[in-house]
Amino acid sequence: MMTPQHDYRRILDAIPQKRFLVIGDLYLDRYIFGEPVRISREAPVLVLEERNIEHRPGGGAAPGLALAALGAHVQQLGIIGDDPEGALLRQLLTERGVETNGILVDPSRPTTVKTRVVAIGPYNVLPQQLVRVDRQVRHPLDGHLEAQLADLIGQRAASVDAIVLSDYQSGALTPRVIAAALASGKLTAVDSQGRLDAFRGATVVKCNRAEAERFLGRSLASRAERATELTALWQALQCRVLVVTLGGEGAALVTAAGYWEFPPPAVRAVFDVTGAGDTVLAVLAAALSVGADAVAALALAQLAASIVIGKFGNAQANREELQATLDAYAPLPDQ
Repeated sequence: MMTPQHDYRRILDAIPQKRFLVIGDLYLDRYIFGEPVRISREAPVLVLEERNIEHRPGGGAAPGLALAALGAHVQQLGIIGDDPEGALLRQLLTERGVETNGILVDPSRPTTVKTRVVAIGPYNVLPQQLVRVDRQVRHPLDGHLEAQLADLIGQRAASVDAIVLSDYQSGALTPRVIAAALASGKLTAVDSQGRLDAFRGATVVKCNRAEAERFLGRSLASRAERATELTALWQALQCRVLVVTLGGEGAALVTAAGYWEFPPPAVRAVFDVTGAGDTVLAVLAAALSVGADAVAALALAQLAASIVIGKFGNAQANREELQATLDAYAPLPDQ
C-alpha cells in the first residue's frame, strides 16, 4: 500500500486543528553537562568540570510535547510533587504551549527527576552520557488524587479528539484512571512498558519488542514469529491497531487488514533514542485522529522518530522538519 506524498502533507496540515488529552507519569529530565579534565584519585572515574545544566519535560510529558511540536492543542494530565522541580516541570510545559491546569500536586511524593551526567568538550564529537540517577517514588497514587484524575478525564474527554496514555509504571495510570480514558468513547492511544493487558480495548496499543517479548514470554526474533505472535496479541488486546517497534529493524503493525513490517527510514544516523517511542505514539494518535489509515499513520510516525533519534536528549520533530523529511523520503511498509 502506498500513500501519496500529498496525503502525508494533508495529514500534517490537519493536525493543528485537533485537540488531545495526554495522561501519564510526569518526569523532569535534568542534564548536567561537564568537560572531562582528569581521572579521579578517589576512584577510576572521570572528573568533569560542570559547564551547564539543562531541564526538559520527560516521561509521560513527552507525547504531549511531540503533539505540540506539530501544532496540536494539548492538555496534560498527571501528578507532580509539591516541590521546585514540579513547578519547573509545569513552567517548561507551559512555555512549550501545553495546557497544564490538569496537572495535580501530590505533597506525599516528590516530582520524579531523572538526572543524566553528560561529558562534552573538544574530545567528544557528540555528547556522551556517563550515568543516570533517578529520583522517584512508585507507591500507589493517593485515592483522592486518583479520583480527581479520573474525574478530569471524564470532564475533558468531550472537548478533545483523542486521548494519549503514556505508562512509565510510576503510579499515575491506575486501573480507575485507565478505565475513565477507555470509557470516554474517544480514540485512545497507549504506550505501556509491559502492562499491555491493562489497556485491553484501547484503539491503539504500542510497545517495543522487548516489552512484547516479556509480556508474551516468547521470542520475536524472526518475522514469522512476529507475524504469528503479534497477530494473536492484537486479538487478545481487542485493539484496532497494534504497533511494536523493532529498533534497528523498524516496526510491526497489526490491524484487521493484516500484518505489516516497516523498515527503518534510512534518513538519519542514530544519536540518541530517547523520546523515539513517545514520538511514534504521538504521531500515530495525531494521524489517526485526522482520518489517516494505520499504514500511513505508522509510516509518518516512523519518519518523525527518525528525526528525533538524530537529536540529543528528549527531543521532538516539528512540522517543518517532518515536511522536509517527507520531501526527501517516501516511507513504505513491507507486507
